[in-house]
Amino acid sequence: MRRTLPLVSLAALLAPLPVAAEDFGVMVDRMRAEQSAALFGFAAPLAASAPETAEDFRTPDQTAGAQVLLAEGLTATYLTREIANKADMMSLFPAEEPTHLIVCIEGDREEIAAGKLNPSLQSVALDSGAVKTLVRGMQGCDGIRATPWGTILATEEEDDGGAYEIFDPLALENVVISDRATGEASDPRVVRRMALPTMAWEGLTITPEGVVIGGDELRPGTANADADGGAIFKFVPDTAATGGPVTDPAASPFAAGMTYAMQVSCRDNKMQAGQGCEIGNAGWIAIDPLIARADADAKGATGYYRPEDLHADPAYAGEGIRFCWANTGNEDAGNFAEVLCATDLTPMDIPVVDAEGKIAFTTEVNRFVEGDREANSFDNLAFQPGTGLLYVVEDHPNGDIWACLPDGADRDIKSDGCARMLSVADTSAEPTGFMFSDDGAMAWVNIQHSDDGQMPMVDDYATDDLLIITGFKPTGQ
Repeated sequence: MRRTLPLVSLAALLAPLPVAAEDFGVMVDRMRAEQSAALFGFAAPLAASAPETAEDFRTPDQTAGAQVLLAEGLTATYLTREIANKADMMSLFPAEEPTHLIVCIEGDREEIAAGKLNPSLQSVALDSGAVKTLVRGMQGCDGIRATPWGTILATEEEDDGGAYEIFDPLALENVVISDRATGEASDPRVVRRMALPTMAWEGLTITPEGVVIGGDELRPGTANADADGGAIFKFVPDTAATGGPVTDPAASPFAAGMTYAMQVSCRDNKMQAGQGCEIGNAGWIAIDPLIARADADAKGATGYYRPEDLHADPAYAGEGIRFCWANTGNEDAGNFAEVLCATDLTPMDIPVVDAEGKIAFTTEVNRFVEGDREANSFDNLAFQPGTGLLYVVEDHPNGDIWACLPDGADRDIKSDGCARMLSVADTSAEPTGFMFSDDGAMAWVNIQHSDDGQMPMVDDYATDDLLIITGFKPTGQ
């Protein structure tokens, strides 16, 4: 039997084939990049990371602009090329009308010349770039903040890392910590604070009362296959700061207090902690600060994948404090890092334990930024003043810096997306210590641990470059 084909009109035959709709996710990325000036305060983001470079990329005649790729509209200049090798996190000082950056040097404690230990803490003058070594003899100085009462808290990223309060820091020069275990130093203005946890310090925040919140930079499975990662700790002073400067070490809020570790629960009405309970309700369990890591693990504190930098959100206007931290993860394992944020409603209150041993849920933890194959290995963080933007810094060769939007009015509780702002040109280096000026229009960043085969030493030690990034136009979101 003959099959009759349906009639098709000539117009239908000649009509163009339908064009496939643009992938929705790609469209969102494109729209975000097109609106970069309004959203991020720079004209256009970087499309890709810097390419690999040969060894000894860093040279004496190199311009600052050759050190980094920058988003359109931004410019790099040097503040100094003589900051010590492995310069890491920084703090403006004094907090009001700052004149200097105080910089942690993450190098191991070593004798670099006869009777001379490596630099641990340095100051850099904002007007001239002049560098001075304040303290020697720490092991891996990393986390650092100016306190509300006019001192500096500098900490060590080491398994037995200590926290040192520095009084009148700009007046110091070449103070030597001779015994890390006791904190013995050649100047009484450098004081190890034993009431704060002993751990691998990285990021931290300090409230006006003197509460310190920080993470232990520990990878899960380090001690054994099922060992927890690093916990988040909180120090609560016995006596809160009341405002004004503190010059007597005995009068500092850091002189005495209690240390707690955060424990996240997966239940709404009772404590149920353990693997898989990384976000949700949380309370704080008391631990011994001298054995902070072991005690936190024994008492069921929540572990994370190498908690690193941590900052309070200056735009948060609710009850208590909102703080965010980076979990570095491992990009080679497909663990692409994340930024988590927590709201602690009662940072100064000592947690209440009821008759059944249940701790009070005073804190809530959730994910804010999730990494991917382009954005990963998160390390440093910086909130840009006045904008709500969170800048996220990568810890790997040719590391990038990403600007991440705050959460908008949409249904989710995460950043509304990130754009690449900077990429380090030198494959042997990474960006560290990124931070903004108080007006958010300028930033500083260290280009850490470059191959220095062509560079002269300063004070018997290799050097890094400290860059100034200008051209930001704060969005005022």
